[in-house]
Amino acid sequence: MSRVVPVRTCVGCRERATKSDLLRLVAVADGSAWTVVPDLTGRMSGRGAHLHPTKTCLDLAVRRRALPRALRLEGAVDIEAVRAEIAAEEQGSPPERGVDQTTTKAEQ
Repeated sequence: MSRVVPVRTCVGCRERATKSDLLRLVAVADGSAWTVVPDLTGRMSGRGAHLHPTKTCLDLAVRRRALPRALRLEGAVDIEAVRAEIAAEEQGSPPERGVDQTTTKAEQ
């Protein structure tokens, strides 16, 4: 029996890809503004949007205003945390997805 692989759509390029190939983004309230942060564990609460972890897809999402629309937010959103995560991944130091980065190796 074959296993079903979850598929999501990138909000930047609108291409479908496996969930594990995409970066999940979540909006976090920061006073009266919203900050979009990467959800590396895939377990943060709230509505999520998926994006290929590339600068190209992030730029497309920003240009199309897709992130606020996908996350159902009004107004401008801060995406600096997402930019930093994508830059780190493109430089070759991506953290493992699905692993809580706040725990130490001894706790795992």
